[in-house]
Amino acid sequence: MISFNYETDFILSDEIQISSWLSDVILSEDKQEGEINFVFCDDNYLLNINEKYLKHDTLTDIISFDYSIGNELHGDVFISVERVTENAIEFNVTFKDELLRVLSHGILHYCGFKDKSVPDIEIMRMKEDEKILMFHVKHHD
Repeated sequence: MISFNYETDFILSDEIQISSWLSDVILSEDKQEGEINFVFCDDNYLLNINEKYLKHDTLTDIISFDYSIGNELHGDVFISVERVTENAIEFNVTFKDELLRVLSHGILHYCGFKDKSVPDIEIMRMKEDEKILMFHVKHHD
């Protein structure tokens, strides 16, 4: 089950569509959906998590904690809405597409995709683009 939680004023206007799409993303990678919690927050909230659990003193758009068991995906995904907003401007994409990128990024990590080396980043970006396209095809958005 996919759930959305809010630690900021931001609220997804299309939770059902996004949840359905994320379920499709999981299936498209031959995985099973477990309990996945998305938490939308601000920079300070995510910075505190980054410092406390990962010992990183940097801003980031997403932190995911993977509790998956075999092919069944479980985890908590924290997303800074502030970072997503600024990244959308920086990369000249819509907020919606940048949000879809970050949401799929968390799921793709749970599916085993990494982003620490240049080749891994290239594969991750390709997969993110593929998943964003899946959303737009399904929802004609």
